Amino acid sequence: MKITRARRSSPHTERPVFVADGSRTPFLKATGAPGPFRASDLAVAAGRPLLARQKFEAPTLDEVVLGCVAPGPDEANIARPVALRLGCGDRMPAWTVQRNCGSGLQAIDTASQAIASGRAQLVLAGGTEAMSHHPVLWSLRMVAWLAAWSRTRGLVGRARQLAHLRPAQLRPVVGLLRGLTDPVVGLSMGQTAEQLAWRFDIARRAMDGFALESHGRAARAQDRDRLGEIEPLFDSEGRCYEADDGVRPDTDLERLGRLPPVFDRPTGRVTAGNSAQISDGAAWLLLASGEAVERWDLPVLGRIRGCVWAGVDPREMGLGPVHAMAPLLKRHGLRSTDIDWWEINEAFAAQVLACLQAWTDADYCRETLGMPEAMDPIDPARLNVDGGAIALGHPVGASGARIVLHLLRVMEREEGRRGVASLCIGGGQGGAMLLERGGPEG
Repeated sequence: MKITRARRSSPHTERPVFVADGSRTPFLKATGAPGPFRASDLAVAAGRPLLARQKFEAPTLDEVVLGCVAPGPDEANIARPVALRLGCGDRMPAWTVQRNCGSGLQAIDTASQAIASGRAQLVLAGGTEAMSHHPVLWSLRMVAWLAAWSRTRGLVGRARQLAHLRPAQLRPVVGLLRGLTDPVVGLSMGQTAEQLAWRFDIARRAMDGFALESHGRAARAQDRDRLGEIEPLFDSEGRCYEADDGVRPDTDLERLGRLPPVFDRPTGRVTAGNSAQISDGAAWLLLASGEAVERWDLPVLGRIRGCVWAGVDPREMGLGPVHAMAPLLKRHGLRSTDIDWWEINEAFAAQVLACLQAWTDADYCRETLGMPEAMDPIDPARLNVDGGAIALGHPVGASGARIVLHLLRVMEREEGRRGVASLCIGGGQGGAMLLERGGPEG
């Protein structure tokens, strides 16, 4: 019996991957209490109108891939219940990916690889997060006490057990705060931003100015109807949510300057005003092969040309985009000037500003990135042109999908040829994706 060895696929033989369509919910700012939508509700709300306008039925999809950092306890493998609620059918494979802030981008990359390899023709990929629903937990001491209480019988025994309960045990553990703290280096994400502000000598006023520009650009985008990818949300009481509600068009440097530092008091520079907002939201993209585009006469927003993931020191996780974007451009033989539009997720103003400095620092590029010279500067006028997470919000599982979708919309609107979408990732990573306009004939 003759055995034929499978050939290893190369980038030159992979099938092209196209983004046919996409949609997202408004991003709703967390206000302390759980918001009106769970993560699965948000994903369904964004997906229904997207699938309803297609020329194929939902079960035609090959699979559903959804990024989410912290689905609720009743949303295990959240992609699966979402796919079923979207009418994809019992036979539809659906699975969840988690790469912290890069989860939505990971879902798109995973779906892209499935199509490029020939395993799939149509994949629904995106991300969702309801940060306002992240759990409030008991400490381990309290859990142990509850376990002992459940085993105790009789009034005397329970009275003795009550005597062991201490007020400190009743203090809740906020899951969101724990999740935003690196378990290895013990720093919160905000503290890592303070590290970058110190290393690159980024002034508080520069950070506040960046935040102000983010709000201004987002407000102009709303006024000029440049966020057409948003689908309205309706809660159980009939209230409608049509726009990102964290945008503050009336803010100014004076108001931002009055906000106290959050992560390094009293001398820090990172505040709630120059950090990404904690929010709820979801975003989807419909990825298709060239054959699927032709068969179903699908529109094409653009093509996914490549994706790179990188690791960095968790203490400086905000530099992740630099470490992912540089090899991405190198792999495709491109310079900064070859990219028309950029999206770098605004986890913190300090983080984006540090990335822009490191990008053009000859010593950093040579010694840390292994590049022969500094990169050409990224034009601020072409970066996050319609605002970013400081104004719009950062539902961690969804942001990667949002920036890819909106970047494609910007490229379409401005007739740009190439774009790069990138994020820093908690734990010390970065991800970047190269996008290009053009359909199967291009």
